Order: sequence, then C-alpha cells, then structure tokens
Amino acid sequence: MDELLVLARPLRGTVGETRRVCHVFVLPRGEKPTRLTALCGTEFGPGQLELLDRPTGMPCVACLRNAPPPRLLDGKEASA
Repeated sequence: MDELLVLARPLRGTVGETRRVCHVFVLPRGEKPTRLTALCGTEFGPGQLELLDRPTGMPCVACLRNAPPPRLLDGKEASA
C-alpha cells in the first residue's frame, strides 16, 4: 500500500515548549486513524498535533533516526 510521510508537532500548550519537536509519521493513504504514532513511538490523540508543511523547529532525533531513506521519483533509493 502507498504510504505518506507527514510532519507534525504538538500544539502549543499540550506539552512544554522544549518538547514541541517536529515528529515524523508514516500514514497509509486514504486512512484516517484516531491516534497517530510517530516513528519514535510517541502516540498522539485528536487535537494534539499541528500539521506542518515543512520541518519547523527542532526535529525529534529518534524520528529522524527511524525515518525511511529518501526515494527518487522512479522509486529507487537515493545514494548519499
């Protein structure tokens, strides 16, 4: 199934400012889950996240470490 990478961070006031890091989520296209689990394992419920259109603020290091490698338009992995 086709998947979508999504960036989001906790809304202001739901956690302390130092914990408002940019998390990475992998979502199956076309599904609307009730809870989201970031690649670091942190779970979020409805009304807890701010959807981001680009990385904003500090990244979640564990999410970055667990993120899939970049892919080119032809589906091949990009080389470093």
